[in-house]
Amino acid sequence: MINTFVGDLGHFAVILAFVSSLVTAYAYYQYTIASELDKANWRLFSRLSFYVHSVASVTIAISLFEIIYSHRFEYFYAYSHSSKALPVHYMVSSFWEGQEGAFILWIVWNVVLGLVLIHTNKFWEGPVMIVFALVQAFLVSMILGVVIGDLKLGSSPFILLRDAVTAPIFQLNPDFVPEDGTGLNPLLQNIWMVIHPPTLFLGYATTLVPFAFLMGGLATRKYTEWVRPALPWAQFSAMVLGMGIIMGAYWAYVTLNFGGYWNWDPVENAVYVPWLILVAGIHTMITFKKSSTALKSSMVLIIASFILVLYATFLVRSGVLGDSSVHSFTDLGLSGQLLIYMLFFLFVAIYLTARHWKHIPTSDKEASVYSREFWIFIGATTLALMAFQVILPTSIPVWNALIESFGGISNMAPPADQVGFYTKFQLWFAVAIALLTAVGQFFWWNKMDGKALREALVMPYVIAVILSAIIIVLGKVYDISYIVVVLASTFTIVANSIILIRLLKKSTFKLAGGSLAHIGLGMILIGVMFSSGYSEVISYNMSGLTYSNSWEDELNKEHVLLWINKPTQIKDYTAVYRGRQKKVKGVPGLVNVNLMKSTDNVNEATALEDIVVNGKTYYQKGETMTLILEENDYFQIEYFQNDEYQFTLNPMSQFNTSMGLISSPDSRRFINRDLYTFVSAINDFEDPEWREDEFYEVGPGETFYISDFVTQFEGGEVLSQINGVDLQEGDVAVKAKLTILDYDIEKVLEPIFIIRGNQVGRIPAIDNELGVKVELDNIIPESNKFSFKVNRYQKDYVVLKAIVKPQINVLWAGTIIMLIGFCVAIYRRYDEFSKMRDKGLEA
Repeated sequence: MINTFVGDLGHFAVILAFVSSLVTAYAYYQYTIASELDKANWRLFSRLSFYVHSVASVTIAISLFEIIYSHRFEYFYAYSHSSKALPVHYMVSSFWEGQEGAFILWIVWNVVLGLVLIHTNKFWEGPVMIVFALVQAFLVSMILGVVIGDLKLGSSPFILLRDAVTAPIFQLNPDFVPEDGTGLNPLLQNIWMVIHPPTLFLGYATTLVPFAFLMGGLATRKYTEWVRPALPWAQFSAMVLGMGIIMGAYWAYVTLNFGGYWNWDPVENAVYVPWLILVAGIHTMITFKKSSTALKSSMVLIIASFILVLYATFLVRSGVLGDSSVHSFTDLGLSGQLLIYMLFFLFVAIYLTARHWKHIPTSDKEASVYSREFWIFIGATTLALMAFQVILPTSIPVWNALIESFGGISNMAPPADQVGFYTKFQLWFAVAIALLTAVGQFFWWNKMDGKALREALVMPYVIAVILSAIIIVLGKVYDISYIVVVLASTFTIVANSIILIRLLKKSTFKLAGGSLAHIGLGMILIGVMFSSGYSEVISYNMSGLTYSNSWEDELNKEHVLLWINKPTQIKDYTAVYRGRQKKVKGVPGLVNVNLMKSTDNVNEATALEDIVVNGKTYYQKGETMTLILEENDYFQIEYFQNDEYQFTLNPMSQFNTSMGLISSPDSRRFINRDLYTFVSAINDFEDPEWREDEFYEVGPGETFYISDFVTQFEGGEVLSQINGVDLQEGDVAVKAKLTILDYDIEKVLEPIFIIRGNQVGRIPAIDNELGVKVELDNIIPESNKFSFKVNRYQKDYVVLKAIVKPQINVLWAGTIIMLIGFCVAIYRRYDEFSKMRDKGLEA
């Protein structure tokens, strides 16, 4: 009988978390309206109920991971998202591969944030935690899995497989448990998928904090006080969400094989848009703190950033993007709940804002064109327009679904060339932002008029022009739009570097966050421009072969066929494919598949030779090795220049029955470029097409040809024992030794001929890489000849694409500098808030 204790515990914890979140919201509401005499009791009760909610939420997460880790495939979630082959860190990835796990991750992060807020800001605890508790109630409802009549409330991660899948086996045996699960999506089997989703969901969760402070400020009529505690949290949120976006881009670069890091996929856009709005909101909040302007703009932007996160969740998890995005989840019937979740908080935010709008303080001071307020407002407006340009086309599937839900027909289609469509707009928006960040910093730190501005900008402008000219000449940048990008990017780097140097001279590094972030922005633009606009395919098909009829002509032209061991020219390099390899636990690097033989057990192989790396023996011949994801093949590609070895790349591929060939690239990183390679087609060892048998009669010492391979018959040897075969008295066993030369590689094949009485047995020698099977068919004593039967199939090969990505390291370095800038800014704001709190002025 199936033991369902863990699932029952998890499901009970879900119900407890849902109920306790509602109790917490009610208790904190009572706390905010209670008299001073009752406040202490209500605060204690509110905290206790949130602690109960926290324990329940963590229990949900632990229960689900235990189900995955213990391979409890009687549960639908474990069966659908994991398998015995997965190492522990990929079991972690499988936790949030499904929608339910992703919601649990979000719930846990909110719990962590709630506990931090309770113990760091008692002044705002009541109103802020009401919002937190209500959000938690909605999130937990997504995993309730309760069905009331025709109403389904949430999708439970603790449902049993027999209750989720209709299969005859469960009618025969209700307690049937599969031997293994279906596994983790191959594209998610990457270390970045272990850390990218938690970072992204922490970014999602943190957008709630400034929103909650704002709602609390409106509800308690503290229209200006909410900004101070909310600002460091908004900066932290932007930093973490930005880090999550960057990690996603890097994951795409090292895992997917479209040759880039950003494809303007609707799911990517759905995360990018709230980040832009949040960054705009941070700038208007800073403006308000400095000059008491832009408060209303700050409110609108903070509300928009949180609602857009909920909208992004709806887009990704409702199934509405199923036909327009490769990243979206299928619909679990939660689209209605997600829509209610978003509309509820949108309505509350609009209601509170509209109700108090006329009471919100505004500045009557007119912003001069030479004021920092003016430039910040222009920058925030530009960021908002950037977001609007992206979210509108991304929402076309939502519009179509809305029209169809009312019985109409909408044939509006998203952009066919989404990269070209979005880039042509976002490029110029980015140029505008770069120029604004350059000029705006001077206004921020100095009082400016027209003359002072011109004088201040002369030096950065001259330096930027000189540096741009050098970059344009050396980088051979001839496209006018790219020249503008270089000029704008260099200008913002130089201008902000000048401000940074001035701040460092004054020993005020904690004020340098903005300058660092803007320098990073300039570097990102230059890196994006070079790595995307000037990437170069170097793997051209010179053979005239059509690799695949399903490929477009351009794809056939931009791939090169590498036969095993055959040197092939790839522009400035000579590439040689040396065969397939696997990852073996405990062995550094990769191990050639010819040194192992797979067993019937998952991720297990027997060593055919000693496994030696750098003089150290890790496994001896005959020992059992543990493989890491046995289905993954790594293709060893050696690169030479002028007959001298340069480096080796190991792009990975695996064949997935439902997804076809899944490939991940490998890159050689230089200071100024990446050589980015991936495999698009491979030889099929599993089901080879054998040709007709060929027969050769050869004497010892003679040379003959098998296919195009020069083959030397070294002679025969009588054996007294054979591995895996019991020789009986009177048996005669003869082994023939053939040496096959394949370019610079010698291979030895040793077929065996066995005579037992009047019966003959043959053990063929097979070399998968050469596509050769040789049997010792007969021995002819009278002529001292050996007869060999040879069968051949396709020699091993890979079809590979190689791309040079110039200056991509400038992009990655820029993202790091930008994140450092955010961290410095967060430290500054938190330091200011801590000093105010210590003085008893938390608001």
